[in-house]
Amino acid sequence: MASFAETGSPCNKVAGLGFGGVPTESELGEIEQAFAAFDAPTQIELAHVADPAIGTLLTGRGYRLESFENVLGLALDDRHQRVAPPGIEIRPSGDDEFETWLEIMADAVARPDTQGVPWHEEFPREVYLNAERDFATAGVTRYAALRNGVLAGGAGLRVADGIAQFAGAATTPAHRRQGIQSALLSARLADAAATGCDVAVITTQPGSKSQQNAQRRGFDLLYARAILVKQP
Repeated sequence: MASFAETGSPCNKVAGLGFGGVPTESELGEIEQAFAAFDAPTQIELAHVADPAIGTLLTGRGYRLESFENVLGLALDDRHQRVAPPGIEIRPSGDDEFETWLEIMADAVARPDTQGVPWHEEFPREVYLNAERDFATAGVTRYAALRNGVLAGGAGLRVADGIAQFAGAATTPAHRRQGIQSALLSARLADAAATGCDVAVITTQPGSKSQQNAQRRGFDLLYARAILVKQP
């Protein structure tokens, strides 16, 4: 699947390449031309389980490796319960606080946690806000994390076909290392299990705090993917 939202958007990418066989040169060319029409690079997420011939094909067309991501999964059952440290509250975030939630999330993302491999992308604040507004119309449930009554971060959850997709979680710098990320994971796992989901998936940077938190909750690596980019 190839998508383009706006210049610099995190939604500008080709996802799932390799799960349906090796693409042809003409198919890749058509995709590259579509991105080039917007003067945008073609960014491909290539899973390590894909046919190695795809990697050869892409490097031959001028793609360069920019980063790696890990996709982790966890089989869900009724044992998942909400757990949060004292002073931490995780609750749904309604439309009445959407703009406040957005600003907190944007502040947190603008100053990322530096543990592990850093994200290979940085987005202008307005582009990030636009992407989050788009996600809000795509069935993503928002969560607010409060520490001692103060909004300190948040996360998202999208459920489809028995799969719970954990969307970007973030905590503002002043409230990090207080158990908020683990509490957000716990709440979403419990809610996903309660809705009847079979599996939860989350994407992290290799060796990041997010990956460590997920693995402590029982997530295992499903596959790694390379981020390959070709400039227009």
